[in-house]
Amino acid sequence: MIIGFIGLGNLGEKLAATLLRNGLDLIIHDKFKENGSKLITSGAKWEDKPIELAKKSDIIITCLPSPIICAQVMESEIGVIKGFSAGKIWLEMSTTSKSEVLRISKLVSEIGGYSADCPVSGGCHKAATGNISIFAGCNREVFEKIKSILFIMGKKVLHTGNIGTASVLKVMTNYLATANLVSCCEALTTMKGEGLDLAKTFEAIKISSGNSFVHETESQVILNGSRNINFTMDLVLKDIEIFQKVADEKKIPLEIAPKLIEIFKDGISTYGHGAFSPSIIRRLEDKTGLQILCDGFPENIEDDDDEVTGYEV
Repeated sequence: MIIGFIGLGNLGEKLAATLLRNGLDLIIHDKFKENGSKLITSGAKWEDKPIELAKKSDIIITCLPSPIICAQVMESEIGVIKGFSAGKIWLEMSTTSKSEVLRISKLVSEIGGYSADCPVSGGCHKAATGNISIFAGCNREVFEKIKSILFIMGKKVLHTGNIGTASVLKVMTNYLATANLVSCCEALTTMKGEGLDLAKTFEAIKISSGNSFVHETESQVILNGSRNINFTMDLVLKDIEIFQKVADEKKIPLEIAPKLIEIFKDGISTYGHGAFSPSIIRRLEDKTGLQILCDGFPENIEDDDDEVTGYEV
């Protein structure tokens, strides 16, 4: 089986490296060839055009920054669809909208191919060790075809139902993570203003009912000052706007999501699209004059769990 992987950013490069590390034949492509240099050195084959990658691959994985970019990669004159043929499988691992997944999967099915939306959750440090969680939206027949690949890239794999369901659940989880990030920023800043030790504040949250995955990861890089979680403000905004659109379509009057969109639009306008998402705390630092920093916290989050074969939950 030959895997074609398109999109070698912070997340995609790590997912592709996990496949390669576990002995899969891998063909790769990215807008910037240098993003694949380590993979090429480790044995991956480079392909300049998505159409050629698709012709040579049994499964084509896309892991791209936005629905617009994915559409271009899939549908251009040198895109994946032009190189697709019956029996091949497209795995969409980007965080995208249900409507786009359904639209492109229809094009794939017209050729006789199969599709699944398989977004991941858990952070780049989990992707690097093959321990990230994966949602899989597809019919059961397709899931049975792709599960061995998913079990290599991820640890906990959830078959969410028909295609599109995984993408909706993914933006929901990113909305929750964003709400938690902003609340952690407010909590840490308020405790700093109160004069409490931030190391003890971190531990207090960690052992309490206020704890979360976001606190255990992003609060650490906030306190270190690197704010580096390998995820940027523009990607946060894209995800929570997709979530808001889901609610709007169902006429559900959300209150927190619109405020989060407002906060991240302001953060982007002030600090730039490429600013790491935990840098949203700078809005509070700038307004209060407080520095939310503390010695003893890591610059980057690493996964210390052993790599294991994944399983269906």
